[in-house]
Amino acid sequence: MTVQPETSVPEAQLYDRDFYLWLQETARLLRNGEFGKLDIENLVEEIESMGRSDKHAIESNLEVVLMHLLKYKYQPNRRSKSWRLTLFEHRDRLKRAFRESPSLRPYLTSVFEDCYRSARKKASIETDLPIATFPPDSPFTPEQALDEDYLPE
Repeated sequence: MTVQPETSVPEAQLYDRDFYLWLQETARLLRNGEFGKLDIENLVEEIESMGRSDKHAIESNLEVVLMHLLKYKYQPNRRSKSWRLTLFEHRDRLKRAFRESPSLRPYLTSVFEDCYRSARKKASIETDLPIATFPPDSPFTPEQALDEDYLPE
């Protein structure tokens, strides 16, 4: 059952008052072809925001993978199932993101070095090792970062 918004409330006000109801109403208007009643400004903003969120998720998951690859490579005596599980989990998230949106795959390549720099700093902080321990350029390729079987031995 879909709850109908008050007819006297303009769509832009509904967006600010009840986001979930605004989504439901927007879907109903789209489904019914009532395009003239759409809150276009907020709809465009939400669609653009979804794309930004997807890109942010790619960066976040890639940073976690790279940080754990660094820890795995430079702290061999501390390797654990937990690190391997974290690598698998975040690689799996990336794989699912690319399956749902293949056009995001080139984005990973474009942000790879920036993500590596961030992962390098985070690895240094987390391990308490000097940042110079980790090479300034990634010792891993994007393909290795995504390969669920790759571990730097």
